Amino acid sequence: MKNNQDKFIEFREKYPLFEFHDYEIKVDNDALVMKFDFRVGESVRFAPQMRLNAGVYARDVDFSELEGLVFHIGLIELISYWKSVCSPKILIHHFRLDEEQQKWWKKLYYKGLGEFFYQNGLNPSQDDFVEFVFDDNARPFAELSFNRVDDDRRVIVPIGGGKDSVVTLEELRREKQIVPFIINPRGATLGCARVAGFTDTDHIVVLKRQIAPELLELNARGFLNGHTPFSAMLAFYTLLVSRITGVRPIALSNESSANEPTIPGTEINHQYSKSFEFEEDFRRYVSLYMNDCSHYYSYLRPLTELQIAERFSKYDQYFDVFKSCNAGSKEDKWCCHCSKCLFAYIILSPFISDEKMIRIFGADLLEQEDMMTYFDELTGIAENKPFECVGTIEEVRDAIRRIIPTRSDKLLVRHYISELSK
Repeated sequence: MKNNQDKFIEFREKYPLFEFHDYEIKVDNDALVMKFDFRVGESVRFAPQMRLNAGVYARDVDFSELEGLVFHIGLIELISYWKSVCSPKILIHHFRLDEEQQKWWKKLYYKGLGEFFYQNGLNPSQDDFVEFVFDDNARPFAELSFNRVDDDRRVIVPIGGGKDSVVTLEELRREKQIVPFIINPRGATLGCARVAGFTDTDHIVVLKRQIAPELLELNARGFLNGHTPFSAMLAFYTLLVSRITGVRPIALSNESSANEPTIPGTEINHQYSKSFEFEEDFRRYVSLYMNDCSHYYSYLRPLTELQIAERFSKYDQYFDVFKSCNAGSKEDKWCCHCSKCLFAYIILSPFISDEKMIRIFGADLLEQEDMMTYFDELTGIAENKPFECVGTIEEVRDAIRRIIPTRSDKLLVRHYISELSK
């Protein structure tokens, strides 16, 4: 954990105003292109661009129907840029949020940045860490209209390339036609889609999301950096996909363990925007301010990680393509040296043979001494969990207990048994 409190104060004084200046929507070669214009004073400008291609699912939609959705995507995208300087005020052009909307967004920013604040040694209050201000000519957001989407025969399923979205995809396809959605396609996401039968990329909704290079430059210069609520950003993009495809249901793959804080005794949760709290807040917001335009929910919410792992183990056709490793994602591999790799290995081990697990990962992660620190964090031997999307401590312990009869000779399992005897 860093101590960036002095830097936090310095940046807030130097950059008192972060500006959501503008956004643009256009069509380019059958893709919807969104551009955003974020500014910090006269010296810093971010212009990220996103490109959404709905393929065969696209239908004609008036741009006026998309305006409010793209504006909201700007509100969630800007958090990645705002955090570099943590300006005390955010100036929003075009639309004015009412008091309840402002409270909603402040809660999302504050809790979604809980890990960022913690890792940087910051302790701002939810009440005054940021204030929204509006251009004099900004229209009340209530003036925007949102048309409801009515097609319930199909369902949008974001595919992340891991075991969770595979289970959602396979189980829901028994009842509905799947509309797969992938952000920044890579080996595992495209591989899972291909195994599911989506061999033609025109049958996959694709978002190519760009991070403005100016942000990377600021990071290299020592500006503030850290985790942002990616799943909240995904939530707003799925509403846009729903509008363009005409498909109402949006089925995420967030499980019950996402509700557990990463830091015990606090509300700091790496997975806040995957939690049931955020899901309920998001549905309420869509209902109140967006005419309940789509239905967002998590198909896996009632399930534990162990239950999901057991269900996934029945779909062995995905064993060679799925990945849940951020570090190795660009090379489409398990890095075999991070907490996400170790968690996936442990949670699947009760249901998949030792031989198959080693083949899937390319290594026996239960025999790797460099995984000891992560193992202690995952099992609660250490004080805090890893800042990653992993299951609860009790789920990990349960998985270890289940494999003790067959894998008690493994280094990490022996370590766990030894810790229990103390």
